[in-house]
Amino acid sequence: MDLQLTGKLALVSGSTAGIGYAIAEALAREGARVIVNGRTQAAVDASVAKLKAATGGAPSGFAGDLADAAVAEALARRHPDVEILVNNLGTFEVKAFEEITDADWRRFFDTNVLSGARLARLYLPAMKRRNWGRIIFISSESAVQIPVEMIHYGMTKTAQLAVSRGLAEALAGTGITVNSILPGPTRSRGVEEFVQAFAEAEGKSFEAFQSEFFQKVRPTSLIKRFASPAEVATLVAYVASPLASATTGAALRVDGGVIKSAF
Repeated sequence: MDLQLTGKLALVSGSTAGIGYAIAEALAREGARVIVNGRTQAAVDASVAKLKAATGGAPSGFAGDLADAAVAEALARRHPDVEILVNNLGTFEVKAFEEITDADWRRFFDTNVLSGARLARLYLPAMKRRNWGRIIFISSESAVQIPVEMIHYGMTKTAQLAVSRGLAEALAGTGITVNSILPGPTRSRGVEEFVQAFAEAEGKSFEAFQSEFFQKVRPTSLIKRFASPAEVATLVAYVASPLASATTGAALRVDGGVIKSAF
């Protein structure tokens, strides 16, 4: 299927690894001109080179922490004509509620929520002039089923759903769509490193930990495994495309059936 993305300019925040990189690669394979973002120049350069080799495209890169307003504004000045904005930048950590400080709450909100809202605000004027655009928030099944081991993370994922739906309603009748994607447990770089370290500490293989995790921690999963970043990216690529013009204001799941609801 041709997703009609050839020549579209796409920005994927936090895209040097994991789900973000997989999204960048999926869009590039469909012909989009992709801007790769990461916090360090070395990580961005390495990911741009990897993406060129994988797709034969000509991606560009922008290094900087997009949770910082000045950095986001500099990006918008350098690349003012972004047509597809994928807000993937995010952070997570396991922490007991009593140990989550005020600074932690602010850090998670700034990184996971405000960074995406700010970028949407910066790029909306150009999208409105073209009467076409795609804004996508990479949320999580944790937005619906708040994990007790990282409540601050769950809060930010729920907030993304609110921003996404509200913005979609504000853009009713235009050619700009706004959606959220809800991945389930995914074998991203951060998750893999965390799981690997935890498994090794308990003398278990990744596979043994995965089996136990889906028996005890996410028993409602229907696929009984971590999804791959590429499985998330394929849905994002479709939602970013002109073919998805009737899909807006939605919270779309690629969660492996973890959320136990038909709606």
